Amino acid sequence: MSADQKYTPAGVEAKWQQQWEAQKTFKVTEDPSRKKYYLLEMFPYPSGRIHMGHVRNYSIGDVVGRFKRMRGFNVLHPMGWDAFGMPAENAAIKNNCHPAAWTYENMAYMRDQLKQMGLSYDWDRELATCDVSYYRWEQKLFLEMYKRGIAYKKQSFVNWCPSCETVLANEQVEDGGCWRCDTEVVQKELEQWFFKITDYAEELLDFTNKLPGWPERVLVMQRNWIGKSTGCEIDFALDGRDGAIRVFTTRPDTLFGATFMSLAPEHPMALELTAPERRAEVEAFIDKVKKTDRIARTSDDQEKEGVFTGSYCINPTNGRKMPVYLANFVLVEYGTGAVMAVPTHDQRDFEFAKKYDLPLVVVIQPEGETLDPATMTAAYTEVGTMVNSAQFDGQKSDAAKDSIATWMEGQGKGKKTVNFRLRDWGVSRQRYWGSPIPIIYCDCCGVVPVPDKDLPVVLPRDVHFTGEGGSPLATLESFTKVDCPLCGKPARRETDTMDTFVESSWYFLRYCCPDFEDGMLDKARAQYWMSVDQYIGGIEHAVLHLLYARFFTKVMRDLGYVDVDEPFTNLLTQGMVIKDGAKMSKSKGNVVDPDALIKRYGADTARLFSLFAAPPEKDLDWNEQGVDGCYRFLNRVWKLVHEQLEAVAAAPALDPSALSDEERTLRRAVHKTLKKVTEDIDERFHFNTAIAAVMELMNTLQGARLNTPQAAAVMKEALELVVIMLAPFVPHITEELWQLLGHTTPLSATTWPAWDSEAVLDEELLVVVQVNGKLRSKLSVAVGIDEEAIKQLALADDKVKVFTDGLQIRKVIYVPGKLVNIVVG
Repeated sequence: MSADQKYTPAGVEAKWQQQWEAQKTFKVTEDPSRKKYYLLEMFPYPSGRIHMGHVRNYSIGDVVGRFKRMRGFNVLHPMGWDAFGMPAENAAIKNNCHPAAWTYENMAYMRDQLKQMGLSYDWDRELATCDVSYYRWEQKLFLEMYKRGIAYKKQSFVNWCPSCETVLANEQVEDGGCWRCDTEVVQKELEQWFFKITDYAEELLDFTNKLPGWPERVLVMQRNWIGKSTGCEIDFALDGRDGAIRVFTTRPDTLFGATFMSLAPEHPMALELTAPERRAEVEAFIDKVKKTDRIARTSDDQEKEGVFTGSYCINPTNGRKMPVYLANFVLVEYGTGAVMAVPTHDQRDFEFAKKYDLPLVVVIQPEGETLDPATMTAAYTEVGTMVNSAQFDGQKSDAAKDSIATWMEGQGKGKKTVNFRLRDWGVSRQRYWGSPIPIIYCDCCGVVPVPDKDLPVVLPRDVHFTGEGGSPLATLESFTKVDCPLCGKPARRETDTMDTFVESSWYFLRYCCPDFEDGMLDKARAQYWMSVDQYIGGIEHAVLHLLYARFFTKVMRDLGYVDVDEPFTNLLTQGMVIKDGAKMSKSKGNVVDPDALIKRYGADTARLFSLFAAPPEKDLDWNEQGVDGCYRFLNRVWKLVHEQLEAVAAAPALDPSALSDEERTLRRAVHKTLKKVTEDIDERFHFNTAIAAVMELMNTLQGARLNTPQAAAVMKEALELVVIMLAPFVPHITEELWQLLGHTTPLSATTWPAWDSEAVLDEELLVVVQVNGKLRSKLSVAVGIDEEAIKQLALADDKVKVFTDGLQIRKVIYVPGKLVNIVVG
């Protein structure tokens, strides 16, 4: 090739990116006459630069989008920015800039990076969650949820940084300290806003069985997080005073073995039940636990610690006095915040009882053994036979669960009930860069929703941002001071902002109609696109983001915004990008800069490697040689097309009936590859095997001889199909080669071809021959051979005769197209 024919990715990619943008190639509108396909990757946080995880995630999505478009679907493939959140505040402090300036600069830079990858987004639908045009509708929804009781305020224990004066999410607590300033984090009880996701717990759980397009491991994680359990609520009367401690247990069969009570240190009765002489010790214990990470408290390796309150309750089955302890492993938000402790049949209770010398009573004996509390080294938690349980002795413990629960109900001391691990979603955040909660507080009128006419509550920009002493909103009088909408007297605005998970819980709905200004959604447009046909994102979002998005969809359905039950029909959780044995991260110093990669090799090579090196759902090991190999492959494709241009330009129309055996074999390889690539993309997302098949075909084509006009016709068809098959993976180079092959319609507007079903049929079959089930030979036979003929060929085969001569042929079994099994005796 001449110098001007060499593959230069930069020029080719810039040309087609400009053309796609100028012609708005991927802009889409609703078209009821066409089948829609809504494709979505989880939108990024505008951190400043894209990373290789972005390259992989968005390349996966782009393959699907381009392929579906070529298959005739009306494809919605949008992009936007999850733009509120703590990192912008940290950057503002570090760089002495405003969070808004930092965020919008990053969005602009990352937008250019994504466009350089040639991704087929409809950029006219771009949204940013920090834009008032977005969060104004979120505030409107908040108020509708408030009116229905779905949004409410209550006291709650939170992770609190005394220095930053803000609530921290669990992931923002590092080694017990604040991730921003390292100040020791404490547990503080505050009034917080919540969404009543528990109202939808049963439906959220039920629909995990109606999502066949989701990975099972994600569904299992959601089921576990929701945590439905069937059991019994039981009241343990207080000794010597009125009242009772209520517990929820899934093990009523162990009730006779309960010997003490464990309360969460945050339990509202904790100090009420504390005897005066024990108050100092109990308060010190509560303060200590408040500084402990809540997740760590429940881990198996956390030391079990507690303190005696000085009070007792009564076991309702046998009247046993049970000391009431506070225990660090009991959380107030789980169950009732109180646990009946059965040390012989619960491992945490066993360790606690051993530490504090509390009594152990065995009530379930394993088959063929006799447990002795004095010699037990661990709790027995399996099924067994009831003992020490009055009239229930001799029953199997799994059956006794129901019979004891029924007995408790009859005694008026308990009731069968269902409990969920899921707790309501706390959405209050004491930080600036988030959507203001549209609530006003009036000394006369109490909690007052902001009237619709006064929405949106705009996040003010004129703040002095230091990161110290809480949110700057609380000190900005122009924001906080407001007249009460009801009585007109001086009032104050809510200064908490919403958890950023709120923004990402409905963005996929707003993409359907981002320009709609008369409401949150244009229902007709949203109804056309929803639900999302394919959602793609990391497994790290398997629980909270996906659960909250499902919850919001159901709430918005009930409010009449949409008529769908679930947001995402199919879900793909892609693997991580690994380098030097660890996930790519700045802290590990193993980051590969996508900009440098694209500058050296081009976006098509970066895309091809990220798609070829591993199946989408598996982790991808970074390999420089693999990147270089993908670049060399694209050069081979480029070179072959240029080398064959003159011959294929003069090729006659293809006549499959006029092909020689060699030409027919070559065409068969081409159409078999087309069949495999189509199925691998469409049915399985096996992009790596699809690419490998095209690579194998290229080896065949490079060795082909063009010595007849029909051979040239076969090669022309082959090159065109190679370009089409690679188009979803490497769109720039394929557009250029498509044009070079003489096509005036862009490849992006070309219909995906069907394989020739006649061409892919093999003319011969490979049939295995067994003798008494053991492989002895293989036969190449003509397609369509009759059963008797193939049996005779198998019996006459020299390799078979070695094992059949002199023996009686008892039976010859033929499995059509696969094997002959000769049974001898």
